This record gives sequence, structure tokens and C-alpha cells, in this order.
Amino acid sequence: MADSPATENPSKPWVDLASFTTGDYDPGGGKLRRVLWWYTSLLLFESGWFLPIAPKRVILRWFGARIGKGVVIKPHLRIKYPWRLAFGDHCWIGQGSWFDNIEDIRLGDHVCVSQDVYLCTGSHDHRTRTFDLTPGAIVIENGAWVAASSLLLPGVVVGANALVAGGSVVTKSVEPGKIVGGNPAQVLRDRQPPQ
Repeated sequence: MADSPATENPSKPWVDLASFTTGDYDPGGGKLRRVLWWYTSLLLFESGWFLPIAPKRVILRWFGARIGKGVVIKPHLRIKYPWRLAFGDHCWIGQGSWFDNIEDIRLGDHVCVSQDVYLCTGSHDHRTRTFDLTPGAIVIENGAWVAASSLLLPGVVVGANALVAGGSVVTKSVEPGKIVGGNPAQVLRDRQPPQ
């Protein structure tokens, strides 16, 4: 009987990161645009320098983001590719959040993304030796709230008026009007409309 890969040499890596490629993935935007965004992001978005909210919205639009009216953007925000970003009207984006959007991130209207939330649209297939890239868009629908220090993984849809409790790890989509929490996030109860 042959040994399994785990027992024949347990210290040998099962993946070959030197062989990794992004395959046919294209970040879009063109190389010059990506470099310009990188510097703009460092200086005006990720830093703690004071920049009023209105110019932030304008700059994001220059780089191809679709930004609705009344969007509030706090300092220390990281956005990988603004051209893969769409915010509806009256969204709040909390301080220290990271939109790691190698794939699209779309927010509906009146969405709150609190402080230090990480939206991750890319992962890797651990079952392949070349650690293949596995991107997936994230959608947060109208009226939803993703509370502080939460993590959303690729392909997640947070339904309308749902609430992701602080510190949650969301690995699968959340139905509209539900409150989820934990690691991995589980349904806790229904979210009731305000009185």
C-alpha cells in the first residue's frame, strides 16, 4: 500500500508557490492607472491626513469607482482597485476598513461598513499544487450593516437589511433581514425594522 502524500514526507510543501500565476485574471485599470492609484491611496486615503469627504468621492470617481450621493468615507481606508467598486447612496465606510477588491465589491443604498472591516474578494485553491487564484465578488445589499472588525470572504452576498455582528467571519451569504455572528458566522435571529 502506497504512502499518502502526508506520510511519505510530512515536511515537504504540498504547494509550489514558485509556480503560482494569476492565470487569466486581469485587475483592469491599466498599469499606469494602478500605479497612480497606489500613490493616491497611500497619500489621501490610507494616511491619517485630513481630507474632506467630498474630494474623496471625486477622486474615487476619477479612478472609475461608482459612488452615490451622500457617501461618508472615514480615514485609513484601503481600496485595492477603485474601478471595481460601487457604492450606493448614503453609505458609511468606517475608519480602517480594507476593500481588498481584486473582484467587484458592490454596496447598495444606506449600507454601513463599520471600522476595521475586511472585505476579501480573493483566495486560493489549496487543493491545487499551484495555489490557483479563486476570486469572487462581494455584494452588500440595501440597508445592511457590517459591524466592526468583521471579515467577509469571496462570493458573499449580505442580503438587504441584514446585520453582521462585530468580529464575525462571514464565509457564506446572509439572507435578507437576518442577524449573523460568530466564526464562522451563523444566523442568530431575525432583524426587526426600527420602530
